[in-house]
This record gives sequence, C-alpha cells and structure tokens, in this order.
Amino acid sequence: QVQVVESGGGLVQAGGSLRLSCTASELIFDDYEMGWFRLAPGKEREGVSCINRRGGSTYYANSVKGRFTIATDNAKKTLYLQMNSLKPEDSARYYCAAGYYRGGYCDLADFPYWGQRTPVTVSS
Repeated sequence: QVQVVESGGGLVQAGGSLRLSCTASELIFDDYEMGWFRLAPGKEREGVSCINRRGGSTYYANSVKGRFTIATDNAKKTLYLQMNSLKPEDSARYYCAAGYYRGGYCDLADFPYWGQRTPVTVSS
C-alpha cells in the first residue's frame, strides 16, 4: 500500500525553526525520489525542495535557499525538511511526495504519490 505521511508542522514566530518529517512505506522510499511542496492561500502549489538520492542532487526554490535543508534517513525511511529563519510568507500547507525526480527543477507533475499535508503558520 502506498503510504506517505507528513508530520512536524505547527505555529512558530518569524525567525524561528521547524523540522518537517515524512515517513514512507519501504516500497515507496526505496524505489522513488522524494520532495517537499507547499500550497499557500491564493497561490499555486510549488516545489520547495527535492532530492535525488541516486544522483546526489537537490533542488531548492529560490525563496528558501540558505534557510531550508532537505535530508533523508534511509534506515528510518524518512525524509526531513529543516526550516530555519522562517518568514510569514513561508506559511502554507506542506506536502511530502514521492516520484521520478531526476534533478533540476522540482515539478509536481513528476510526483504521483502524495501525503495528506502538514500545516505551517509563521506569525510576524
């Protein structure tokens, strides 16, 4: 059964940090690449960060470069997104997804498996 589950969202003040986690079933985690996306009110869903573990490449949206870090723990089948220096504009519903990311731009169309989202709210 395909299963992708996010956790770690919440309310934080501007300048603070949060770490999002995403656990995936072994089949999904081992066979697909992973990424984080977000959907903010009035905006389209965007790729925040993706990782190609086989090729060793990562992608970060310009708006989060230098503040967010994507990482995986292969033993725990878990994907992380460390978010530092959070800004109110980072407030969104964050999704974890598994798919066919090969490097470069992180396109949601390449990710067929999605979690249910975890909300992040950054207060000013």
